[in-house]
Amino acid sequence: MLATKTLIRLDENSRIPKYLQIAHSIIEDIESQHLTVGDKIPSINEISEEYYLSRDTVEKAYNQLKEKKIIVSVKGKGYYVARNISHNKETVLFLMNKLSNYKLRIYNSFIDSMGTSVQVDLQIYHCDPKNLLHILEENMGAYDHFVVMPHFKNDDKSHYNIDCSVMETLKRIPSEKLLIMDNYLADFEGQVASIYQDFKHDIYKALCEGIFQLQNYEKLLLVYPQQTLYPYPKEIMQGFKKFCKDFEFDHEILETVYTDMELRSGDVFIVIEENDLVNLVKQVREQNLALGEDIGIISYNDTPLKELLGITVISTDFKLMGETAAYMIRKQKKESVKNVFNFINRGSV
Repeated sequence: MLATKTLIRLDENSRIPKYLQIAHSIIEDIESQHLTVGDKIPSINEISEEYYLSRDTVEKAYNQLKEKKIIVSVKGKGYYVARNISHNKETVLFLMNKLSNYKLRIYNSFIDSMGTSVQVDLQIYHCDPKNLLHILEENMGAYDHFVVMPHFKNDDKSHYNIDCSVMETLKRIPSEKLLIMDNYLADFEGQVASIYQDFKHDIYKALCEGIFQLQNYEKLLLVYPQQTLYPYPKEIMQGFKKFCKDFEFDHEILETVYTDMELRSGDVFIVIEENDLVNLVKQVREQNLALGEDIGIISYNDTPLKELLGITVISTDFKLMGETAAYMIRKQKKESVKNVFNFINRGSV
């Protein structure tokens, strides 16, 4: 008799293949918590001998469970339960490039929109393509859907959008299971679901929306960090330069808001990082300059705190991005949709 917890249930009259009946028996025992993570399950030889089955049949069942990351084999010891599962729930692996207030708003919106019938697991790969590849390889076949935010950094801490190794791995995921979020990948146009920002066009369009306010200032300054843990898309800088050229604005790009900045009346700053925003507002107050009159400030990416403080922003709608992604998965859409991006004037320009 088998010494381990699970009991394989086979129906000789069923038309379901024996290997699937074996796999379903183990899955049912995990769902009912008769088996839990770390429990040992019978070996291939044990099941083969106990139920008079060929080793190939049992091995096929185990390979299917291993592919879905439900069980894992430990050399010299046997097979063990690798994760809890709920057979009634769809599963989603949400792969985020970095942990930030903005990204979490997308994630929370996505979870709320998907509802309680779906299990969503979050993993952060820190803009490192090697980390992302490892996570994808480890979980290939284990989830019903994969949501991926493709943002990467190289050794010089510069941002880039497309990594060839990652692209090849993503193409191995069935198209109906993959959703690309937050960034545009042309290779997947019309083939998979995609909800993205167009960073170059978005900042250009948003500044055009605020042209009436910007015309009151003499110089536009973009604070674009060049050396940061999580680099920002270069397209933001490109869109800013194009706007300034097209509308003949004097402009400058700074890496940070320096201590004791030489602030001049007629300057308007577009600030990406929170620390730079805080530092700039502090210096404006210390130098007794009037925000929205002497000095203008526009912050990139909206937050409730910026709304409370009356800071003008240019921003995508993070809540809508999460809702749209959930809708596309539920409706099995294979479209590329650009998320909305707006200039929201609150009087700081």
